[in-house]
Amino acid sequence: MPNEMARSKKARRPRRGPREPREDPARNELISRSLESAQQCLLQQDYGTAFVHYLLVLNLAPVLKDFARESFRFTLFKWADELDSLGRIQDLFDCYEQAVELFPTDEVIVNSMGEHLFRMGFRDEAAAHFHKALKLRPDFPEAKENFYRVANWLVERWHFLMLNDHGRNRKYQLAIQRAVQEGCSTVLDIGTGTGILGMCAKKAGAREVYACELSKTMYELACEVVSANGMADSIRILHMKSLEMEIPKDIPTRVSLVVTETVDAGLLGEGIIESLIHAWKHLLLPPPVSNSSQRVIPGGATVFGMAVECQEIRRHHRLCVSAVGGLDLEAVREIRSPVSCSVDADESAEPYTTERLSRLPGGFTALTGPCRMLDIDFNNVQELESLCSRKVMRLRVPVTQEGVVDALAVWFQLHLDQENSISTGPQENTCWEQAIYPVQSLAHCSVKRNDELLLEVSCRDAYLRLCCVAIVRDGQMFHLDSMEEEDYSTVALPNPEVDLCSALASLQTRHDTVSNMFTLECSEIALLNNVNYHNSFRMAVEKLLTSLRSSREMQASEVSSSEPFYMLDVSEGFSVLSLLTARLGQDSGSSLVQAYSSVEKDQHQALLRLLAQSNGVEESALQFWLSHVEDDSAVLQRPASEKLWSAIVLDCIETCGLIRQRLMEKATLARCLLEDGGRIFPERIVIHGLLVESDTLLQESAVQGTDPTLGFNIAPFINQFTVPVHVFLDLSTLECTHLSDPVELFTLDLMNSSANYISRGIRVRVSAPGKVTAVPFWYQIYLDADLTVTTFSQDSHWKQAAVVLQCPLVVNTGDWVQLTIQLHKSSISITIIKQLKALSISHRLPSYIY
Repeated sequence: MPNEMARSKKARRPRRGPREPREDPARNELISRSLESAQQCLLQQDYGTAFVHYLLVLNLAPVLKDFARESFRFTLFKWADELDSLGRIQDLFDCYEQAVELFPTDEVIVNSMGEHLFRMGFRDEAAAHFHKALKLRPDFPEAKENFYRVANWLVERWHFLMLNDHGRNRKYQLAIQRAVQEGCSTVLDIGTGTGILGMCAKKAGAREVYACELSKTMYELACEVVSANGMADSIRILHMKSLEMEIPKDIPTRVSLVVTETVDAGLLGEGIIESLIHAWKHLLLPPPVSNSSQRVIPGGATVFGMAVECQEIRRHHRLCVSAVGGLDLEAVREIRSPVSCSVDADESAEPYTTERLSRLPGGFTALTGPCRMLDIDFNNVQELESLCSRKVMRLRVPVTQEGVVDALAVWFQLHLDQENSISTGPQENTCWEQAIYPVQSLAHCSVKRNDELLLEVSCRDAYLRLCCVAIVRDGQMFHLDSMEEEDYSTVALPNPEVDLCSALASLQTRHDTVSNMFTLECSEIALLNNVNYHNSFRMAVEKLLTSLRSSREMQASEVSSSEPFYMLDVSEGFSVLSLLTARLGQDSGSSLVQAYSSVEKDQHQALLRLLAQSNGVEESALQFWLSHVEDDSAVLQRPASEKLWSAIVLDCIETCGLIRQRLMEKATLARCLLEDGGRIFPERIVIHGLLVESDTLLQESAVQGTDPTLGFNIAPFINQFTVPVHVFLDLSTLECTHLSDPVELFTLDLMNSSANYISRGIRVRVSAPGKVTAVPFWYQIYLDADLTVTTFSQDSHWKQAAVVLQCPLVVNTGDWVQLTIQLHKSSISITIIKQLKALSISHRLPSYIY
């Protein structure tokens, strides 16, 4: 008989479940007290201490995360804002890192950290956070809006145009194929972007291919693209500047070919000269013996230019009017844009801006023929080294058309090799714009046929610099920096002694004139030149002041007649609206206006003071608001503890064509700060739009088509950065077909919050057959019930914007389409649905509010 005791000893005991954690009364007491302290600190607005208590609680008791999530978010955001205002940036990001460690999948916290990163200038890191927030919650509107904004910085729109430019891509491919076939077996792609040129080299048979890219976003994108095309093991991509590359640290040996497209509209602005000099000295093999071979693609370039007359360029770069809104501007000697090649230009000045000449509103007139300005051989390192130290070259260009020289327009022909070249001229349909060098002389640079323009061309600081210095007429030279409209200072051609005397004279007089010369941004100059806008504002303010005076007269016993009207202008950038209002109050003689401007730049304040003095406005009538507030982030507050504003001017529309962020929040606060009868300017904004078919907008918004680019799969990766709203649009010159009449899309009422809505649906009748690819929109700005200005006019400093459809919609004349317009903060979204043409009238949906 078996031994029962023995068997029972060997029997396996049943496995116990996980042991329950032992209760720790002291720990629980600490959690409870800390949670209570956090809530008490929140009531006292001690957000820093509250944040520390919440960190302790949630680290000790993770089970409370869901319970405390909302309070923790609120505390984090308040404390971060406080740290930001104190300039404690490292502490701010430390707090966010602790928060993300606790809540790694909280899309609100991740997105908020991205917003702070973006404001601090860390665009790559911000984009990563916005992208992560969208992955956590694809329908998160704040993250979506933020990602769209940052995407414009990280992947500039010209990348899409470039990849859609089949002619350009094919010519680069042919030049690279030829070089590889001629023996260039090791290749370096400088500024690889999407990696397309490096992949062309590998496909052509190159043995080794290296690439470098400075932008973190584009570097990561290139790695994805190369991997997806099966070349991850054969193309090595480095996240660095080519100027920092060393042999053998970064690449094992010198390469036999460099390919690059680090050229901008002004050819040299992306640093191609510096990078090629470094490449020749440190990364490239010596030049080949054969004259038919080359080590660099592109092999060289020829720069062309011409003088143009263009009202659109003029009004963005110089003051064109003598008065606006009743303000005399004559006291200002000169207002110029920060785009200048002159010797006295500020160090921060850009030598040129860029425009697509064929799409400038109002067009342009060529005053000279195209002139060959400069030839550069990228395969000659000695020439590249001498380029920046070369003496200024002077050219005399014949004038062929009478007019006013507003700018010099520049383009180039890029010689990839002996057989393939690309032109960026104004008549070409390429991804490049033209470089614009505005002429900013003291007087209009008027020219006649048979005159000659004296131009100076140089490559100082490795930028192409082009300056119009004089007009040659009948053997006499008229210097643009000293010529007057009636009395020209003439100088014989050429005379070094006279030139020296003129230079000395200018040095002696400069201290008298420089104080009356100011620099404003291009959009600020265009705004100052907008006479209609300022005149309309003046009339609206006059009506408001008349109404407020009448009210005060009726309440004479309650309100002192000497009490001023308080006006605050919180416009972004330079604005004369506060001065205009102060002048109106002074002209009226009764009830003075106390106007405040929120401009913060010293030069802006100096310009307003000069204009105030020249227009007879007392110094006390115009004050600078930021000197009266302790916290610059809290601009909207009472003028004094017992006072309210009579008028507040809000800057509602960005120059790019979008509604400013947090506009409705600012309007809500502004309404609380107004006296009875006071007004926000503008009081209402109506958004208008229409249906269009535009291949141009599609080309600039995403890589088009299903076919691979040169056989490479690139579109799915770069199209992740497609932004549905296209900004800085000139609708008047956009190549498009209008498929409907303009319609009212949406209304924002800044004075009456109950009139606002979140979403609106309208039906639009199609007026022409085609394919709806976009809905461009603009704004009618109501200063009051009767006075309006539009952002869609030739004198507007605002551009238009457009929502580009991901899936174009085919329509026929008479069709109806349903638009659903939604506005979340400053982001507008439009969905479009086609309806049946034969839909009966009784079933037609009217415009309504969801």
